[in-house]
Parts: sequence; C-alpha cells; structure tokens
Amino acid sequence: MSGNIRQYGMMIALLLLVVMFQIFTDGLFLQPRNVTSLLVQNGYILILAIGMVMVIIAGHIDLSVGSVSAFVGATVALSMQRFDLPWPAAILLGLALGILVGVWQGFWVAYVGIPAFIVTLAGMLLFRGLDLMILNAESIPVPESFQKIANGYLPEMGPVTGYHNPTLVLTLLAVAVIVWLELKKRADLRTYGMVVPRMALTIVKLVVVCGLLMTFGLLLASYKGVPVVGLILGALIIFYTFVTQRTVLGRHIYSVGGNANAARLSGVDTRRVDLFVMVNMGVLAAIAGMVFTAYLNAANPKDGVNFELDAIAAVFVGGAAVAGGVGTVTGSMIGGLVMGVLNLGLANMSVDSNFVQIIKGLVLLGAVAFDVYSKSQGKPSFIGMLMKGFGGRSGPTAATTASPTPVRADEVATPTGVTHVARRREEGLPEGLDPASADERRPE
Repeated sequence: MSGNIRQYGMMIALLLLVVMFQIFTDGLFLQPRNVTSLLVQNGYILILAIGMVMVIIAGHIDLSVGSVSAFVGATVALSMQRFDLPWPAAILLGLALGILVGVWQGFWVAYVGIPAFIVTLAGMLLFRGLDLMILNAESIPVPESFQKIANGYLPEMGPVTGYHNPTLVLTLLAVAVIVWLELKKRADLRTYGMVVPRMALTIVKLVVVCGLLMTFGLLLASYKGVPVVGLILGALIIFYTFVTQRTVLGRHIYSVGGNANAARLSGVDTRRVDLFVMVNMGVLAAIAGMVFTAYLNAANPKDGVNFELDAIAAVFVGGAAVAGGVGTVTGSMIGGLVMGVLNLGLANMSVDSNFVQIIKGLVLLGAVAFDVYSKSQGKPSFIGMLMKGFGGRSGPTAATTASPTPVRADEVATPTGVTHVARRREEGLPEGLDPASADERRPE
C-alpha cells in the first residue's frame, strides 16, 4: 500500500463522506434513486475531469471548457431546431466543433508559445460570446431522442428478478475483469522477477474493491439500471486509462509535464503533445456540453458557468500535482465523486448553497495543501503515515540509516582522471606528476 498516499486518502475520505451523509440524512443518501442522481448530475463534470487531468499532467490549464461546452451545446441545439438535423448528425457536428476549438487553442499554445492560461482565458471570453450570440438570450429545446443521452437508461430484458438484469450482468463482468487484471499484474511481476505483494493483501484489496463495486451496481439495479451517461463515462474512463498508462503517447504526456526541456532533449515532440492534450480537451468539452444540454432538455444562456472550476477542483482533489507530471484518470474520478457527494449530501441536508461553496473551497485548498506537504515529506507510504501518527516507526531505524559524522563526497568517491586533472591545475603541479605521488613527496 505504499505510493500515492493522497489518492488513498481521497478514497478513504469519499467513503467517510458517504457514511457521514447516510447517518445525517437518516438513510436517505444511499437510496437507489439518489445514487443514480449522483451519477447523472455529475456525469458532465467527470467527463471534463478526464480531459482536464491530461491537460494538467502536461503542465497546462484550460479555463475555457465551460464556455466551449456551452457553445457546442447551443450550436447542436440550434442545428436540430432550425435545420432539422438528425440527432446522430448533430452529435457528429458537436464533435467536429470540439476538434476545431482544440486545434485553434492548441496552435497558439504549442506552436506560437503563448501560455495555455492566457490562450484559454481568451477562449473563455470568445466562446462565451459566441454562445450568447447563438442563443440571443433565449433557450433552445432539444428533441426527446437527443435527451436520452443524459436521461436515458439501458432497456430492461430477461426474467423478472426485482433488479435491472443488464446492470447486474455489467456489474459481474466488471468484477471479473478487475480480478483478472489483478491476477495478471501479479503474474507479470513474477515473470520479470519483481517483488510480488503478499497474496493476503491482494485478496483484501479485491474483496474491498469488488464489494464496493457490487454494492454500487445493486443500488443502480434497484432503480432503473445504468444510465446512458454512465455507459459513456465508463467507456471514456477505460479508454483514457489505457492511453495514459499503456501507450507511448501517455508516457510522453507525463514526461512533458514532469520536465519539458528534458523530454525535448530525449526526442519527445513536445509541441505535438501540447497540441494533442488541447484538442482532446476540446473534444471532451464538446461531449460534456452535449450531455449537459440533453440533461436540461434545452440549451440555455447560463450553461457552462463554473464548469472549468468544478473540473479543475476534481482533478486536484483527486491527486494531480499543481506543477504537472502527476495525476491519473482514476484519481480525477475519485476527486469528482468527492465534490459530487458533497453537493448531493449537503443538498439533502438542506444546507444553504452559499455555504456549500465555502465547504468546497476549503476541501480544494486542503487537498492542494496536502499535496505540498506530501512532496516536502518525500511521499511516505500509507502504512508509514499511520504508524507515524501512532508514534511508531516504519522502515529502518535512524541509527542504521544515518551516519553520525558527515562525510565529504570527495573523500568517499573514487578519484577519476578528471579529478586528477582538476587537482593538478589547482595545485600548480607539472604535467605527468600524479597528485597522489606529490602528496607522498611533501614533507610533514
């Protein structure tokens, strides 16, 4: 359990929040309808967080995603209302707009060299203005077939079991995949001669993860099943987890965010990476905009407000580093769920919306502060943090890890030819005379 303590901390915080709201709302929070609403109402933010985490890993920031989402949603709604465009063609139009927006902003960032903060700040104003021009202070409704993107569910099929059968099948399939991936990971570690975790820890991990997944699946199956937006989100999570963790492009994104100059000297085309993350963000912003428009059944002038702040908060709460080079798609999903649980739980408790914003701001500040603290402490392990909290020690004792007397590096390192030349020049010795032999000839 060593490694990213912050991500483990957010998992634990998410579970504690769920338990706390379940108690404070007298069991209302984990009602099947509430769990489904949590996924539907936060689907567009989680989609934005997938793209935003890649932008932040690469060392950039995107402030325009809310305006881009609103602009694409308004354009798609207008195309279906005024030009009678079928909804599948309207979706393709929205994706094409997302690509164009990403190329536009990526060009200024990657090839002109303007910081992404400035480019996307300009984009936030530009696309917000275009959105307002399209809508002209009016709402544009979308057809019912398009609304199913956010408000639709998998159709029921199979025998009557009291649950949504397709959701049960998908849940069992997900559990089987998780178990297979974990066993494959152990086999790969053993093949390459690396340290394999104890089987007991693997079993505990699988029991906890699969148990939580089964609980979530049963809650969804108790209502209407998996919503369509949940399928879209699941497909995006799987795809982008593979891209970031298993492809050369994913490694290049991390390397550019960690040290762009070093990545460039290593042969990475940093401009191409920067262009990709901006175009990818444009596409995901377009998807999120269409999902949100379908969720509200219409495109409205106030769509997209503060979307970028919610997405950025989800990424940082989920463990991404402010300076770039660190972050995961899974972590951003955990961060997004933490913010979503806060919103839904406090709403169920009838807490004032202004106070909700205060709490969310404090959570974001605390998460980033923990990131700074973790770096200053050298990223201790989760078990080590717990033992330190209880006054114990983890790992070797100080007596075995620290030397009582400082030792100079030049006294320990083996002398090299470069060292001899530097010393000869410093002491003014003639060529051909070794500094060590000169020490033997010197009088006491």
